[in-house]
Amino acid sequence: MDYNITCIPGDGIGPEIVNEAKKVLTIVAYEFGHKFLFKDILMGGASIDVHGIPLTDEAIADAKAADAVLMGSIGGDTNTSPWYKLEPSKRPEAGLLKIRKELGLFANLRPALLYKDLSDACVLKTETSKDGFDMIIVRELTGGLYFGKRETVVKDGVRVATDTLTYSETEIRRIAIKAFEIARKRRCKVTSVDKANVLDSSRLWRAVVNEVAKDYPDVTLEHMLVDNCAMQLVKDPKQFDVILTENMFGDILSDEASMITGSIGMLASASLNETKFGLYEPSHGSAPDIAGKNIANPIATILSAAMMLRFSLDLTEEADAIEESVKKVLSYGYRTGDLYTGRDNEIKVSCSEMGDLIADNI
Repeated sequence: MDYNITCIPGDGIGPEIVNEAKKVLTIVAYEFGHKFLFKDILMGGASIDVHGIPLTDEAIADAKAADAVLMGSIGGDTNTSPWYKLEPSKRPEAGLLKIRKELGLFANLRPALLYKDLSDACVLKTETSKDGFDMIIVRELTGGLYFGKRETVVKDGVRVATDTLTYSETEIRRIAIKAFEIARKRRCKVTSVDKANVLDSSRLWRAVVNEVAKDYPDVTLEHMLVDNCAMQLVKDPKQFDVILTENMFGDILSDEASMITGSIGMLASASLNETKFGLYEPSHGSAPDIAGKNIANPIATILSAAMMLRFSLDLTEEADAIEESVKKVLSYGYRTGDLYTGRDNEIKVSCSEMGDLIADNI
């Protein structure tokens, strides 16, 4: 069967890591009798250089026409890049916000998985990390503080800034349903994270999540305040299965989770709309300081491609094959620079070599 995949190589290391994901997907297509039709579009700084804006209407149309979108990374050095001398609406990240809105991507999924073979790279103490852990953070992506009304005014000679945090029960309900559906396919536990002891928005969040939970009696639900969750992530990450939370809390907690997996270069992500359509990307940035050096870790992008197969294309066996190949390659001791610790059983490899290894072990 043929599948149309729109690719956004993006900026910095983006083209390198997307190329490795394409390499792996091409082998998957051959082994399982599919055909993946790739079409590259420009977004972010690459689009600014050509079109003067971070995302064109034509690029949006190409994304909408695809079965799924696979993205590398967006942005550059905020201190030195000329892109950041432009007004905010024309900077690289504005393209990312726009495509999320245009595609209706309200659910962000970020798995945080520590492989046992990478326990030495984890920043946590050995007794905490030795057995690994496997969680997924389900973050509401299009509401909350980041999308509320904001302004900075001068009152009585003093500058006053206001950001508005707003959630409707509809927004909360649809992301909660996503979390419970995902939990049903995992270990049937949802930890809903809020700040219900302080915020009205969190009190509504908790009430709606409780309502949704009634439809999933097979899934265990617990509520946790965000500050406690931040502590528990580093104290005992194995306790978590699915973490459900709002936009800003999810932004912060998912970055924390990334650092206890050994490297942010290991973390895939998916952003889904109300259908099976999604945009898949690594959780890390564009790393302009190492762009073009063939040393970036492509695993997060390759695992994002596996998520694409699983969630948007319903190719579960194929997704499993990629994930198992990653585990196998890591068990053999192959490491990109971000994972390399110098131990005798480790073999340091480049970005393209890691892609070759994972493709060869499909």
